[in-house]
Amino acid sequence: MQALLALSRGIDRVNAFIGKSVIWLILLAVVVSAANAISRKLFNLSSNAWLELQWYLFGGAFMGAAAYTLQMNEHIRIDVFYASRTRKTQHWIDLLGHIFFLLPFAILMAWYLWPYTVMAFYSGQISTNAGGLIIWPARAVLLAGFLMLVFQALAEIIKKIAVMQGMMEDPHPFQSAQDHALQEVEELAAEVEASKAQTKAPEVKK
Repeated sequence: MQALLALSRGIDRVNAFIGKSVIWLILLAVVVSAANAISRKLFNLSSNAWLELQWYLFGGAFMGAAAYTLQMNEHIRIDVFYASRTRKTQHWIDLLGHIFFLLPFAILMAWYLWPYTVMAFYSGQISTNAGGLIIWPARAVLLAGFLMLVFQALAEIIKKIAVMQGMMEDPHPFQSAQDHALQEVEELAAEVEASKAQTKAPEVKK
């Protein structure tokens, strides 16, 4: 189990690095969008390539951060049932969900995207839009994103089993919406009190 935990930590490090790095693709997409708008308004120059490049960049940011989002437990879930369960039951829900839903889906998507990407690469397929870009980089981004998700799902399964067996602490202890709101209120109150204390503190004479 220790070897598997070491593997999960390695997966976490790689996906965390990629997930934190792709944030710059959003900035680049904004710059491309602004440049395209300026050139279109001022010089009447534009191209579908600029629009597609924005899609590619946004897709890269989205798929590149998907595995990291799962790692940080920030993915969207419906808590109507989940939130009212005990933490032990929640662990079982997460584990079975990863094994029977997330992992098979990610593997299936990667399986189908591989020939889809290779075909586009070797054929040199180009977008049907006038002046569009080549297709294979966009498909490669999808493939890479789902492969990362496969490995992150395996890492989460390993960690979840370790937590349930008491071999490691829960990296994401569940906190209800009420508890989270209460914690934020307490933190804000502490900041206000600290600010008042600094304001009332007598000045030190030189």
